[in-house]
Amino acid sequence: MRLMDMGLGQLNTMLTEMAGLSQAAVSASIEAYVKGGKGTEVKQMSDRLQELHRQVSDLSVEMIARYQPVATDLRFLKACLEISYGFFRYGRYARDITEVLDMFGDLGQCDHSSVEATAQKTQEMIKMSVEAFSRRDVELARKIPTMDDAVDDSYRSNLMKTLGAKSNIRCALSATLILRYLERIADHATYIGETVEYIATGVDPPG
Repeated sequence: MRLMDMGLGQLNTMLTEMAGLSQAAVSASIEAYVKGGKGTEVKQMSDRLQELHRQVSDLSVEMIARYQPVATDLRFLKACLEISYGFFRYGRYARDITEVLDMFGDLGQCDHSSVEATAQKTQEMIKMSVEAFSRRDVELARKIPTMDDAVDDSYRSNLMKTLGAKSNIRCALSATLILRYLERIADHATYIGETVEYIATGVDPPG
């Protein structure tokens, strides 16, 4: 076995851990919003994702410098940097959601329907991005952007509704912030999908 292959295996193991943690962090943050909670475990998962992202970045750069890979190996290493960042950002935005809860306090009387519906779409996108990476499934990866459009529409629709209606300001602001974070998570899921296609085809993700 090449030393390069051992390093690639380490990267894959770390990214697999990040995939699971990032999914769990987003799910836990939404559950805390709907059911009430502090999200302490989300902060812990976010910290672990940040640590793993640093490790992936360090190892990827070291391998590029040491082995000067080309073709498929180089594409995979470059993609690892991008995908690791995406998984890290999932956790960071999940943490941001829990900080909204800390800021606004009890939101039990708020209407959670918009956030729950958008969160369901976003979590499906996360799952698809993780599966697409794990299986190097380009066809699955290409399905993600269409779901991103729905999340964007939900955020814009809620924003306009908030501006045009007399509603509880705490409920309106907290929902708007959380929907914004979900919209950013969806953007990262889309980019991870594009990066999976880059691994398989060598075509760079759009700008």
